[in-house]
Amino acid sequence: MELPQNVQHQLNQFQQLQQQAQAVAVQKQSVDIQLNETTTALEELKKTEPGVEVFKTAGNLLIKVERDSTLEELEDKVETLKLRQQTMSRQEERVLKKLEEMQASIQQTMAGLQG
Repeated sequence: MELPQNVQHQLNQFQQLQQQAQAVAVQKQSVDIQLNETTTALEELKKTEPGVEVFKTAGNLLIKVERDSTLEELEDKVETLKLRQQTMSRQEERVLKKLEEMQASIQQTMAGLQG
């Protein structure tokens, strides 16, 4: 049985949406990893005494940095990453909801073709 053009179109859209969902999940995972790493670095830096030498990586180099400014920089980065994480979560929820709706629509259309 050959599928009608509209069903084929729906299936193509569904596949594209699945790919989008996968891409969003990968991006969200990347943000989660960055947030965990940055939070860990921030917690470790907070344990150090003021005036202690602090270094950060810049490519293949270690550069001496000011502890307090680095502390502020990491706190800002954590805030930014948390916002990105929330945005990615909302985007992921929207895409998954749309996928569910599309799947239900396709199943309904297919059931109508068979009936």
